[in-house]
Amino acid sequence: QVQLVESGGGLVQAGGSLRLSCAASGSIFRINTMGWYRQAPGKQRELVASITSGGRATYADSVRGRFTISRDNAKNMVYLQMNSLKPEDTCVYYCHADVRRPGLVKYEDYWSQGTQVTVSS
Repeated sequence: QVQLVESGGGLVQAGGSLRLSCAASGSIFRINTMGWYRQAPGKQRELVASITSGGRATYADSVRGRFTISRDNAKNMVYLQMNSLKPEDTCVYYCHADVRRPGLVKYEDYWSQGTQVTVSS
């Protein structure tokens, strides 16, 4: 199987920065898109940013210009640099990867366990 393990969440003051990291491991042939999602209590999970294997990034309007997504294909890792954090960025953040396992044709969705990011005002 495939595991996504993330790190880097925590508590920060408004205006501060945090960097999330996520490592994919296990039975991996190829990873297509990797990304970060977040979910606040009582709300739906929403896309924060995603990046293709070729490096093309997409951002939610609410984070564009403040957050930067990057990845290291050789290490199967994705990162989210979060600057100028706001209290409304407080959420549980999840890493996502679109993974093709050896011997299979289809890609499958995998998720991390989630990490809390809290921004105090």
